[in-house]
Amino acid sequence: MSSLKAKQGIVHDKNIAGVDAALSAEQLGHIRHIDNLSRQLPNDWSLMQGKGIGQDDFGGLRFQIAYMAYALALTHVHRLPHAPGVFKPIFERLIEKLLMPEVWLYWRDVSRGGSVYNAHLTENYREQWNPVARDNIMYSAYVQSVALLYHYLFGDDRYAQPGALTFEHWSFFWGGEPKRFEYDENSLNENLYWQMVESGYLGVACEPNCVFQICNQPAILGFRMHDLVTGQNVAAEVTRSYEQAWSQLGRLDPTGHYNLLFAQDSLALFPNKPTSAWPDAWCGTLMNMWNREFVRAHYPEQVKDLLTDGPQGTLSVRSSPAREIMGQTIINDTCDFGWVATWASEMGDTATLDGLLTHADHYMNPTWRDGGLYYPRNDSSTDESGNRTVVEPLTGNALLGYARLNVPDGMWKLYNEPWGPAHFTEPALTVVADDIAVSQARFSATSGTLTFRIQRHGDRRGDGSVILGNVADREHWSLTENGVVVATGRAGAPITAGEPFGGAQNIEIEHTENGIKIQLPAGAPRTFHLEVSPPNGDGNE
Repeated sequence: MSSLKAKQGIVHDKNIAGVDAALSAEQLGHIRHIDNLSRQLPNDWSLMQGKGIGQDDFGGLRFQIAYMAYALALTHVHRLPHAPGVFKPIFERLIEKLLMPEVWLYWRDVSRGGSVYNAHLTENYREQWNPVARDNIMYSAYVQSVALLYHYLFGDDRYAQPGALTFEHWSFFWGGEPKRFEYDENSLNENLYWQMVESGYLGVACEPNCVFQICNQPAILGFRMHDLVTGQNVAAEVTRSYEQAWSQLGRLDPTGHYNLLFAQDSLALFPNKPTSAWPDAWCGTLMNMWNREFVRAHYPEQVKDLLTDGPQGTLSVRSSPAREIMGQTIINDTCDFGWVATWASEMGDTATLDGLLTHADHYMNPTWRDGGLYYPRNDSSTDESGNRTVVEPLTGNALLGYARLNVPDGMWKLYNEPWGPAHFTEPALTVVADDIAVSQARFSATSGTLTFRIQRHGDRRGDGSVILGNVADREHWSLTENGVVVATGRAGAPITAGEPFGGAQNIEIEHTENGIKIQLPAGAPRTFHLEVSPPNGDGNE
């Protein structure tokens, strides 16, 4: 491992380059780190353990896995829309991890109540093994939304198959009979919808009796993704009724910050007091997707209360002191800094985002490990000069990468500007070898050209190949590099090699059953342009 500046000498990406530009080394590093974590052996949670115990707080594995998936979704949609082969395998591994018992067994204990918010109701609760049957929206909505994002992004309905989302656990030492709860993306989505309806559209509880505003935003994302793959319109109904219900209850506290939660038994609101960064920032990051005008109207005053100026143009985040309850100091991961960074990225507040990322690069030990970039956990609040140094695994593994990879209104655009059916017929990098990094992949329907930039890394396992899908059946296609024709082809005919010099050196191209396979040696990044005729021979040749 080494610091960012020591190893790469990279000037920090200010996130101002257009989405058509190639990804920076830092952005590629975040993707690689998420990929690396997704490949760890079952129950190897290296670099992911926070300060809390029992997966109770924001250091929980479920949050890290989900926001890594969200970061990848935003990157795929906005920056690499024609490279599904980069993201699909990582998504599958993350979903596999999200279903592991270690991620959801906390619910067996939390479901029994006993917290300060529901201690007076504990006689009404009993131990629940099924982690998605009732309440627990802080887990069930992440499974729902990530699975449905997968379906929408990749046109793959594997998680719609019966039992595709199954929660199961058995222990030789305790627990009795095996626990197995079978769901799929549709049955889970239906369950969450009816819980929302039964609440009067105020939302589903995270823990017994406690409905947090933020924890219901992922479910809304899931409802929208379900609509996009089924043609339904449930999300509009839910958000309309949800907004009406909360307008009556009171979305903001007297200081103008988001109310934290309400108690189901009394409808009592719990304000953001003392003012903490994470309730506003986390909620604003996601709520922008469907309640944009409201979020943006309150953002300037809310964020102003949370930021502090630092040296050399840096910005940091003010955190509230650790709370004391029943004589106990609460030990948890707030992730305030990370949440404000994602919020600023969604708001398109480049000045704030740049200041925060500059602070992170100066004081939070950016580290490269196996080709991936992350900010390692640090429990120390500040350095000797008073600069914020605390980094939680959620912030370092997911949120800062999310912020750097996102674009202004990234969630809003994902939610409101979906891909049409034609997207899935366009040329794309459908399979990408493990030793290939893709920093650009975008098809222009106007010019009929897929531009992609790839690099083979010699220190990673893989065969150095990518497969171009939706190409082989075209009436004509032509691949060029630096103006040199690498190869041409047409449906049903052998590939014709181009000039054996210039950018075409050492490239192997062949037909496979999955598409046109390109194989290249390790070396510097290379940019290719694939020009294709319209599908099915439409248009003039």
